[in-house]
Amino acid sequence: MANLVITSFTLWLSLVILYATQTMHAMAFWPGGSSTRFYDFKVQTKKITKLCYTKDIITINEMYPGPVVYAQEDDRVIIRVTNESPYNATIHWHGVRQRLSCWSDGPSYITQCPIQTGQTFTYEFTLFQQKGTLLWHAHVSWLRATVHGAIVVYPKTGVPYPFMYPYEEHIIILGEYWLRDLVQLEQAVLASGGGPPTADAFTINGHPGPNYNCSSDDVYKIDVVPGKTYLLRLINAGLNTENFFAIANHKLTIVEADAEYTKPFSTDRVMLGPGQTVNVLVTANQPIGRYSMGMGPYMSAQNVPFQSIKSVAYFQYLGAMPYSLALPAPLPSFNDNLAVKTVMDGLKSLNPVPVPKEIDSNLFITIGLNVQKCNSKTPQQNCQGVNGGIMAASMNNISFIKPSVSLLEAYYKHIHGYYSEDFPGVPLKFYDFVNGAPNTIPIDTQSVRGTRTKVLEFGSRVQLILQDTGTVTTENHPIHLHGYSFYVVGYGTGNYNPQTANFNLVDPPYMNTIGVPAGGWAAIRFVADNPGVWFMHCHLEIHLSWGLSVVFIVKNGQGELETLPHPPADLPRC
Repeated sequence: MANLVITSFTLWLSLVILYATQTMHAMAFWPGGSSTRFYDFKVQTKKITKLCYTKDIITINEMYPGPVVYAQEDDRVIIRVTNESPYNATIHWHGVRQRLSCWSDGPSYITQCPIQTGQTFTYEFTLFQQKGTLLWHAHVSWLRATVHGAIVVYPKTGVPYPFMYPYEEHIIILGEYWLRDLVQLEQAVLASGGGPPTADAFTINGHPGPNYNCSSDDVYKIDVVPGKTYLLRLINAGLNTENFFAIANHKLTIVEADAEYTKPFSTDRVMLGPGQTVNVLVTANQPIGRYSMGMGPYMSAQNVPFQSIKSVAYFQYLGAMPYSLALPAPLPSFNDNLAVKTVMDGLKSLNPVPVPKEIDSNLFITIGLNVQKCNSKTPQQNCQGVNGGIMAASMNNISFIKPSVSLLEAYYKHIHGYYSEDFPGVPLKFYDFVNGAPNTIPIDTQSVRGTRTKVLEFGSRVQLILQDTGTVTTENHPIHLHGYSFYVVGYGTGNYNPQTANFNLVDPPYMNTIGVPAGGWAAIRFVADNPGVWFMHCHLEIHLSWGLSVVFIVKNGQGELETLPHPPADLPRC
């Protein structure tokens, strides 16, 4: 895995002084860290050979996966990003709640314009009351496939883990690898009107494993001592597929999800959607040997192609023969919804948590796919969706269109004409969302396109019902909310019914990305106490490209600690 990037003290000091002089007007508003960690990220092209082919990929500091950001709870983190690649770039710090630092959140055209080639932007945020495993990744086009890495936030000095201290810790990043250029691929898919091709390989820490061509030696391995317990920090940085993970003959004990401690829960496998993180304890308690760590697809949608070849890494005991046959990791079938539900059922916060009991803003948002009518003069080239239509996705049947400027900047500077504040808090029409959804494609499957936002009052207690729909197909959607974590108080199959829904208001998991069940619903709650412009979207990249997203604007409260600070001086311009 990547090592910590170390810069000279002179460079660090000069940058800190420069940054302080540029942003003194904002410093008083931001929570102060107990110490400061500085990183220098360069977006660079790197030539690599995988799957029998050599190609250029976009990386950070020529590392794939990228460098690990290490910190402790309440630390301030300063990361200077210089774009030396031919493409626009931004970095999103996934799961960092960005308390009063919305300008550093990173999604392109939402909180900032992209960092153009040759430009530099410095991200700054405080890991206020946060610890655990998170990730960072590019938030422009589909660059996330190779531009990603781990964020590891340790507890404060002297504060122990609430579980057995592991003998070692290892970061495991699940990914997808394409032989094609990712920016060009997204453009080609959107121009076609159809769906994306499957990934050429799944990867574990950038390695496809022996099941793929030219990859018998391109395998990740952990050497383990018999009898010892290991902490694995699992991260899904993939683009368009959710994934199962398991280790042959070994139990996984979940102790953290989305950087929040959970009650220990033992399972044979876990499922992570893109953007999700899970920490598991694994004890090397089996006979000395070589055991497979397996990564395979979870595909809940109907008639959608996917990569079916599993990625394999090795959990290898000291004393095992180096090239001994590895015991296979049994993974669920690709569409095993029950396996996903079983793990979700086991996730509970470690202790009772302060779930909002009274609700000020009760929202109901449908999520799903659409097919637009074809109006192209070259339908064979541009209308390759279902029944000759154009694929789209939406929330409350509105496909989000990214503006040509930063929404946060437009909001802060009162620049009109780039967005509206009329996103509906409920669907425009209620029907049997799961079993009676319109499916006369493309006659009644179209969505409305627009840059619509939903405004929330500062301090409002929000309940959000996320309802999957059956238009085109039902599907498990990993929905990520920027700037917040939320309590997952309930979920189920079918249409949400407030009369029969079971809610956990005592110890629900506190997450930042929730897999809304295929043909089902999830209920989340949070307090809107962080002013700014916050993106909520499906973390399947193709769905984001098709418009399955919305923006929440959280208004300022009272006083400096409830007010969005001024933008930084080096904020990129569009």
